[in-house]
Amino acid sequence: MGFKENLKDELIYQDISTKELSAKTNISMNTLNHYLKTNGATPSVENAVKIANSLGVSVEYLVTGKDSKITNEIPDKIIALTNKMKFLQDSDLSLIEEIILRLRK
Repeated sequence: MGFKENLKDELIYQDISTKELSAKTNISMNTLNHYLKTNGATPSVENAVKIANSLGVSVEYLVTGKDSKITNEIPDKIIALTNKMKFLQDSDLSLIEEIILRLRK
C-alpha cells in the first residue's frame, strides 16, 4: 500500500475527516482530497510531515505502512497493537499494563 491508502486507513482508524485534518495541518481540503483520489498525488515533503505529525504517525508509516525504527525488532502484531493503544485513555493503558505484568509472572 502507498501513501494514499495508508492515509485513508489512518483517517478511518482515527475517525478524522479531511476537514478536521485540513484544520490541523493548514493544508486545503482540495489538496488533501487530491492526495486521496484514485490516482493520488504525492504530497510535498513539507505536507507529508504536517499530515504525519497531526496524525501522530511517521511519514515513513504513511508511505510504506511500516516504521523501520521498530519493525526490524518487533513483530507486526505488536506494532499494530501499539498503534491502537496510542488512542486509549490513561485508565485503559493502566489496565493493559496490569494485564501484561500478570501474564509475565
